[in-house]
Amino acid sequence: MRRLVHPLLLLLTLVSACTAAPPPPKAAALRAELMKEVGDAACDSDAQCRTVAVGHKACGGPAGYMAWSSKRSSEARLKDLARRQSEAEKAENEGNGMMSNCAVVVDPGAVCKAARCELRADKPAGERAR
Repeated sequence: MRRLVHPLLLLLTLVSACTAAPPPPKAAALRAELMKEVGDAACDSDAQCRTVAVGHKACGGPAGYMAWSSKRSSEARLKDLARRQSEAEKAENEGNGMMSNCAVVVDPGAVCKAARCELRADKPAGERAR
């Protein structure tokens, strides 16, 4: 004997499937949004240059840092995107069983070089990260 699905139950199932929250954005898509927010990182002085932690190492902590300019980017939006990207990368790492070298990545700071914020290559000893 065949059992029929009640039409109301079928309708509720279809509605809930259509209104379910979309899956969270993937880390790569958020990284692209982050890069778009940073843009050209134009600057007039070192005072406009900042860094933001990006990504997530499987052992914990950021995978690296990105230079950005307060002249061009919204700090609140940038930090929110970086946080969301890090969370997405963490979830992907955990889901894929990723491993890392567990080395601590130190914030190098940023400087204005040729009118563009860049990560500092030679951070003087004792200088605090921004």
